[in-house]
Order: sequence, then structure tokens, then C-alpha cells
Amino acid sequence: MTGAATLALGMATAAAQEAATNQENSEQAEQKKDDTITVLDKITVVSRTSESAIDTMASVSHVDQEQLERRMATTANGVFFGVPGITMQSDARRAASSVNIRGLQDFGRVQVIVDGARQDFSRSGHGTGSTFWIDPELIQSADVIRGPVANTYGSGAIGGVVFFDTKDAEDFLRPGETWAGSVTGQYETNGRGWTTSATGAYRIGENAGVLGNIVYRDYGEYKDGDGDRVAGSSFDILSGMLKASVRPTENSELKLGWVGASDSWNEVSGGSPVSDLDLKQNTFTARYNVTDENLSWLDLHINAAHNKTNLDRTYIRTLVGGQFDPQTGYPTVIPAGSQTTYDLGTTSFDIWNTSRFDTGALGHELTYGGDWVSDDMVTRDPSGSMDTYTPSGKRRVSGAYVQDKISWEWLEVVAGLRYDSYKLESEAASNSGDRLSPRITVGVSPFQTAALEGLQFYGTYAEGYRSPSITETLMNGMHPSGATFPFLPNPNLRPETGKTWEFGVNYRADGMIQPDDALRVKAAYFNNDIDDYIGQTTISAFTDTTGLCPVRWDLLMNPDVTYAPICAQYQNFANARIKGFEFEGVYDAAWGFLGLSASIIDGHTVSYAGVREDLTTIPSSQVTGQVGFKFLEERLLIGGEVQYNGAPKGNKTARDFTLVNAFATYKASENFNVNFRVDNIFDVKYANPLNATTTTPIYEPGVSFKLAATMRFGG
Repeated sequence: MTGAATLALGMATAAAQEAATNQENSEQAEQKKDDTITVLDKITVVSRTSESAIDTMASVSHVDQEQLERRMATTANGVFFGVPGITMQSDARRAASSVNIRGLQDFGRVQVIVDGARQDFSRSGHGTGSTFWIDPELIQSADVIRGPVANTYGSGAIGGVVFFDTKDAEDFLRPGETWAGSVTGQYETNGRGWTTSATGAYRIGENAGVLGNIVYRDYGEYKDGDGDRVAGSSFDILSGMLKASVRPTENSELKLGWVGASDSWNEVSGGSPVSDLDLKQNTFTARYNVTDENLSWLDLHINAAHNKTNLDRTYIRTLVGGQFDPQTGYPTVIPAGSQTTYDLGTTSFDIWNTSRFDTGALGHELTYGGDWVSDDMVTRDPSGSMDTYTPSGKRRVSGAYVQDKISWEWLEVVAGLRYDSYKLESEAASNSGDRLSPRITVGVSPFQTAALEGLQFYGTYAEGYRSPSITETLMNGMHPSGATFPFLPNPNLRPETGKTWEFGVNYRADGMIQPDDALRVKAAYFNNDIDDYIGQTTISAFTDTTGLCPVRWDLLMNPDVTYAPICAQYQNFANARIKGFEFEGVYDAAWGFLGLSASIIDGHTVSYAGVREDLTTIPSSQVTGQVGFKFLEERLLIGGEVQYNGAPKGNKTARDFTLVNAFATYKASENFNVNFRVDNIFDVKYANPLNATTTTPIYEPGVSFKLAATMRFGG
């Protein structure tokens, strides 16, 4: 109802405000003619040397506020549509997301960071493993770094980093405003989902401000492309944030923030709900930086964060058939009302400084710092003991690094070295290790002609180091349902070492066809070898010679037990080999924009015996085209998207599919906009190939119409 009220109120006031703002919009349109900044030109949040994506000698992408509004994402899965090399995965409940970058995901291979706070929660099961929660309404921008060149952002990121920066008062308030607010209502036809969002900000003097936001989403079960309802896809989630910013001095800033989520959904088995899940997540952050243009050696950043995730799983009906005791493997009954709890606390600290200076003709940006992260996991199963599938334990990871970016005319060199260490502890086992990881990047801009001076070639060799997670090391017990077999812990797991070669091209050009147009292109080929890659594998109880997996004859001969004579265990492979190509280009002009992106990835594991197997985490290869046309002095934008998805090689369940979307945004006045979008126009029935490990296919939503309106006010 709030969304409908917002829409009605906005339409009533839009006509009166339109005349007053026409002149201002015309002036903004004229100013745009002198502004050739595209999304690839904008400084990325994750850049530690104040670089834009197009200037970075790495595979970096930036998603800004305009793109977020146009995509009208229901969950974080929709934020990165068309961004190469990154794929979002979720099961039917949709509100929780897992990130895949270049075929790597789960257990910290991709770091997800919200305002400086790591999101390390994971829960064992079929489908998504490591998951996080962030509502798109809270996001100001999102940045993606692909590959282990992101090793200055924390330990373990051999796949890359995703950084979400939430809204703050400085971005929300306009010049001269002391306070402002906005309300948004959105309706989506598939699932009959409602979103209501409200934001308020207040400026305290000249050097401080505070912003708050609250979002509520209530969605029913959606239908796939065949019109079949997808069980378990309904959810309702309440999210919010509060952020205060203060400038203690002219050259320093302190940001204190809280982001929270309360989510509930049903877990489905055999087509019907079996348990209720309730989540509470609270993230607290403190970020301080001091930068003095008169002191080139000082650009100091200090971040501290604590993220607490509590997930309660309550069985809503008694489970009797096909259930097995996690300790004995014998048939068991799980009474209705039984509860499993998962509690993870992640505390992190991060500090770095960049010093800028010259040595002769060479310019230097020397960045040095360190980080420390602690994960404390406590889980309990219905019997009151430790849950065997997502075990309790503590892990500490820390690191220190130094990186120098050296510039000389047409040559740039980035040389870095990172030291990582970790320690994992539980009642059952402990493990530790450390390593040095280097990075070297060389870039050249050899041309001086007007057409080619914006062309840069670069080559990179980078290494990353990921320690085993608590689950990979300590998971144990008997498989709980369907069929029973043992999970074996492996305290002797070795850390993964990612070794990546990347060759890339950056190109920028302005005024190619019109004086106010801009072309930006990034392309890269990469080859990533992950030594000692960790994956779950099975051992035959009949052929095992280690004695770790004996045949359970008592279960094999029991007519009431479905027993598989195997054992499952996380083990090291000799390596995983992933290679691919990525392309991202945008052409922007006064009449609109054109965008093209592509991502082609292939990968497999190789055992120590030389056996090759396709990686199940390889996503679809994608080619995405986007076009938008501006009308009415840029107040109206109409466009569309086409994305082709090619099934990954070796995934027998995956299929090729093509998605076609359309969008329109209309700024009726400076204080009222309407957004409209149609996803999956041709109602294609398709599934994310990353869900190949789920017990039943999970089909994505069919055609969906979205309508949203936002009213803003301030003074």
C-alpha cells in the first residue's frame, strides 16, 4: 500500500514541479555535453590508490547508483547483471546470495565486504554454501576485483573481491540542504512482491551528517518460465542501516555504521516445507581516514568491523522416513519443534597508508598495511550437541603487505608482496600455516597519437593464499537423509595457492563521433592455476586402503537403512586450472549509451594421480548487450538488454539460454522518478548451472514486470 500511495502522491505533484525544474534540467543537459565521464571512469571504492576502473591495470568493474536504479534488483543477485566474470548464485529463497568470480566461490575464495566488514557466513548443504545478505536499496555503489591481484584487501581472496558501499548523508543530501528524505514503493508481478523503502538524512553543522534507511520486502512464490510455482521461493525480509559521518579536522573523516537484516523463509524437501529458518544479521563498522594534500606521505585508512550472524532452523513437522542419526547412521525421528542454530561472529581490523613521492623521473605510490580477521562459529543440532555438518571452531587469519606503483611517462609497474598466516582451532583438531605471495604488473601506453594515446597494454603475475575453512577441515558425521554415509574430517588439509597470469588492454577515447561522447573498453585473458585446490570427493569403502573409510556392515545389512558404502571428505587436489576471457565496453553520448560485455570461462581439477574432472563451479559463458536512449532533455531513458548464456562444458544438466529485458526510467521532476522494468520478456525456463549440486533443479523466475516510484523531499 505504501508503494501505491507514493505513486499517487508523486503523480499529483509532478506536474506542478515540472515547470519549475525544466530550466534546471536544461542547464544540466548542457553541462553533460562537457562531461565525458562513464561508469568506468568513476573512482572505485576498493581502489587503494584512488584509481578508476579504466585506469586500473586489473580486471575491475564498478556499478554506480544510476545502474542500480535501472536494474531494480530485488536481491543482490540482480546487482551485477552483465558485469563480466561474476555470477551470483542462490537457491529458491533468493534473499541469500553466494558470489562466484571466475569459477571460484565459497569458503572465502571470494571476499564479500560491506563497508569494510567481511561476510564469512557459510552453512553446509546442497546448493549455495557461503552466503551473505545485503538489500540493494541500501547500496550506494558496488565494485568487483577479479583475480588474486586483490590480495591487498585481505587474506584468501584468490578469486577476487566484491565491495558494497552503503549510502551516506554526503551522497544523499544536496548542496544547501540540512535535511532530506525519500520514500520508494515497488511492485513485482512474479511472486506478487512488494518493496517499501524509506530514507532520511540530516546534516549536523558543516562537518557531520547522519543517514538512516529501512527496507521491507514481502514476496510470494514466483513462477518459472513454464508457469510452475517454485516451492520455497517466498520470503519476507526487513533490512536497515544507520550511518554517521563526521570530519574531526579538515583532512580527516570518521564513518560509523550499522547494517542489519531480519529474514525468514521455508526450507523445502520433496516439494513441501519441512523447516522454518529465521536469520538475524548485524554488521557494525568504523572507518577513519586522514589525507593531507600538503603531506604526500600521508593517506591513512583504519577500518574496524564486527559482523554477527544468527540463523535458527526450526522443524515444522516431524521427520520420520529416510532420516538418519548423524552419529550412528541408524534411522531416527526428528520431532517437530527441534532446532538447529548457527552463530558466526566475524571481527576484523584493517589498516593501510599510501605515501606518494618521486625518485628522479619515477613517481611512486607506496601502499603498505596489514589486516586481521577472526571467525568464531558455534553450531548446535537438535540433540543439543555440536552440529556435525557445519562444525564449531575458531579461525584466525592475518596478513601484511607492501605494494609500490611506479610511473614513468608511458610505463607503469606495480610490484607487491603479501605475507599471510592462519590458525584454526576446535575441540577436535588444529591447523596453521603461512606464506609469502608476490604480485608484479607491467603496463605500457606506447602511442602518442590522438586516436591511440588512451590505449594501454598490461601483463600481470599474481599469487594468492587461502587457508582451509572450519567446515572443510572439521566436517564429520553421517549424511542425515535419503541415504547415509560418513563425512570424514581432514585436519591435514593444505592451504590453496592461486597463481594467475593475466594480459589485458584498457582503452579510452573522447569525442570520437560527437564532441561529447566517450568510449571505454577493458579486456583481459587470464590463466589461473590453484595449487592444492580443496574440493569434496568420495572414497569407496570397498577399495579404501587407508582404513579411514571401512565398510559399515551393520548398516549395509540393515533393511531399514539406505546405506551408501562410501565416505565423503574435503581433500586437496593437485590443482585446479581455470582460464578465460573477459570484455567490458561502454559508449556514452548525449543521445544514450551502448554497452557490451562478455565472459568465457573454462576450468577443471587435476588429482595427484593425474585424473582430470570438470569443475562444477564453472558458470555459464555470457555475452550481454545493453542499449539506452535518452529523451525529454535526458529525463526519460528507455532501453533494453540481451544476454546469451552458454552452458559450461562438462555440466550435463546445464542448457544454453537467452534472456531479454527492457527498462525505462522517467524523472518527472528533481524530486520524483518512476522506474519500470520487464525481466525475461519471453518467459524462458532456465536454471543457473551453479545449482547443479542441488538435489532437484531450481528454475529461475519467468517473466516479471516491475514498477517503482520514488518521492524525495528536503530543505
